[in-house]
Amino acid sequence: MFEKVKEILVNDLNVDPANVKPDAELVNDLGINSLELADLILNCEEKFGVEVSDDDIHTFITVGDVVAYLEKNAD
Repeated sequence: MFEKVKEILVNDLNVDPANVKPDAELVNDLGINSLELADLILNCEEKFGVEVSDDDIHTFITVGDVVAYLEKNAD
Protein backbone atom coordinates (compact mmCIF):
# COMPACT_ATOMS: atom_id res chain seq x y z
CA MET A 1 0.00 0.00 0.00
CA PHE A 2 2.85 2.39 0.80
CA GLU A 3 4.28 1.92 -2.70
CA LYS A 4 0.90 2.68 -4.27
CA VAL A 5 0.49 5.88 -2.25
CA LYS A 6 4.08 6.84 -3.07
CA GLU A 7 3.32 6.30 -6.76
CA ILE A 8 0.38 8.73 -6.55
CA LEU A 9 2.50 11.33 -4.73
CA VAL A 10 5.36 11.06 -7.22
CA ASN A 11 3.44 10.68 -10.49
CA ASP A 12 0.39 12.85 -9.86
CA LEU A 13 1.70 15.46 -7.42
CA ASN A 14 5.33 15.67 -8.58
CA VAL A 15 6.80 14.93 -5.15
CA ASP A 16 10.48 13.92 -5.08
CA PRO A 17 10.48 10.13 -4.53
CA ALA A 18 13.51 10.42 -2.24
CA ASN A 19 11.38 12.42 0.21
CA VAL A 20 8.45 10.00 0.39
CA LYS A 21 8.83 8.00 3.59
CA PRO A 22 6.15 6.71 5.98
CA ASP A 23 7.04 9.37 8.58
CA ALA A 24 7.25 12.25 6.07
CA GLU A 25 4.69 14.96 6.82
CA LEU A 26 2.54 15.77 3.80
CA VAL A 27 2.63 19.54 4.31
CA ASN A 28 5.88 20.23 6.16
CA ASP A 29 8.15 17.66 4.49
CA LEU A 30 6.59 17.16 1.06
CA GLY A 31 5.20 20.66 0.55
CA ILE A 32 1.69 19.53 -0.31
CA ASN A 33 -0.90 22.31 -0.26
CA SER A 34 -4.65 21.93 0.36
CA LEU A 35 -5.49 21.51 -3.34
CA GLU A 36 -2.84 18.82 -3.74
CA LEU A 37 -4.12 17.08 -0.62
CA ALA A 38 -7.60 17.06 -2.18
CA ASP A 39 -6.10 15.53 -5.34
CA LEU A 40 -4.33 12.89 -3.27
CA ILE A 41 -7.59 12.01 -1.51
CA LEU A 42 -9.53 11.84 -4.79
CA ASN A 43 -6.88 9.61 -6.38
CA CYS A 44 -6.88 7.31 -3.34
CA GLU A 45 -10.67 7.14 -3.33
CA GLU A 46 -10.71 6.15 -7.00
CA LYS A 47 -7.79 3.74 -6.83
CA PHE A 48 -8.73 1.97 -3.59
CA GLY A 49 -12.52 2.19 -3.58
CA VAL A 50 -12.74 4.13 -0.33
CA GLU A 51 -14.66 7.22 0.65
CA VAL A 52 -12.70 9.58 2.89
CA SER A 53 -14.81 11.84 5.09
CA ASP A 54 -13.83 15.44 5.76
CA ASP A 55 -13.20 14.54 9.40
CA ASP A 56 -10.78 11.80 8.40
CA ILE A 57 -8.81 14.06 6.08
CA HIS A 58 -7.64 16.06 9.09
CA THR A 59 -5.95 12.93 10.49
CA PHE A 60 -3.66 12.71 7.46
CA ILE A 61 -0.47 14.29 8.77
CA THR A 62 2.12 11.84 7.43
CA VAL A 63 2.34 9.50 4.46
CA GLY A 64 2.03 6.68 6.99
CA ASP A 65 -1.31 8.08 8.20
CA VAL A 66 -2.69 7.86 4.66
CA VAL A 67 -1.34 4.32 4.21
CA ALA A 68 -2.77 3.15 7.56
CA TYR A 69 -6.17 4.63 6.75
CA LEU A 70 -6.26 2.96 3.34
CA GLU A 71 -5.12 -0.39 4.72
CA LYS A 72 -7.94 -0.24 7.27
CA ASN A 73 -10.67 0.99 4.91
CA ALA A 74 -9.83 -0.14 1.36
CA ASP A 75 -11.97 -2.75 -0.35
